[in-house]
Amino acid sequence: MLNYYIYNDPKHTEWVTFVHGAGGSSSIWFKQIRSFKEHYNVLVLDLRGHGRSKPKFSDALKSTYTFQAITKDIIEVLDHLKIDRSHFVGISLGTILIRNLAEIHPERVQSMIMGGAILKLNFRSQILMRFGVIFKSVIPYMYLYKLFAFIIMPRKTHKESRLLFVNEAKKLYQKEFIRWFKMASEINPLLRFFRLNDIGIPTIYIMGDQDHLFLPNVQKVVQQHRLATLLVVPDCGHVVNVQKSQVFNQESLSFLKGLRS
Repeated sequence: MLNYYIYNDPKHTEWVTFVHGAGGSSSIWFKQIRSFKEHYNVLVLDLRGHGRSKPKFSDALKSTYTFQAITKDIIEVLDHLKIDRSHFVGISLGTILIRNLAEIHPERVQSMIMGGAILKLNFRSQILMRFGVIFKSVIPYMYLYKLFAFIIMPRKTHKESRLLFVNEAKKLYQKEFIRWFKMASEINPLLRFFRLNDIGIPTIYIMGDQDHLFLPNVQKVVQQHRLATLLVVPDCGHVVNVQKSQVFNQESLSFLKGLRS
């Protein structure tokens, strides 16, 4: 089972589950936990091979991971904790896992807060992924990860977010990185399905105005999905929950409060 941490208060009845992105860990939510646990029970977890969720022996025998398998890891934790329904907060690739979970078990997802959401790999992203697939077994994975982090978060103001993810990625094994990278490089068909299918769950996308790779496609999808809204945060890059944590927390909690009322 995945490693997880809970912040549970008997006076709270609703849960918020945080899902990090590839190369991160539950620690990237350190700026959110204090604010959210005042109003909700909080669950943060480490995805397979990340943080304290070390790869299982059975995983080591598999050549690839799938989004279905990774999503089932999250569901296993929810079942173990007897959490029937939860709000979900994700960043980057974590938003894809949340959306996939909502497709499998829509009754368990009360709402989705999607930071730095990925809804399509544009041409530049696809070229980047193909480059990585070709050289992933030749170039040390940390060089590739640093390159991708710089392309996604290129500005000086993105430095904190960039370094946070790079430092977390150092805890991954080379083979683990390759499994996740290959899985991520093949997501466009799944993302296309998500874009076309309006799942009808209240969703807020919180995106930095400097998230040049992913913001344009989120803007298009929000116009087509009836329960989706978009907040664009000025002077902010991809990892909005770190770079603009106060805005992220305020707007997320305001969104959740609005659902209650």
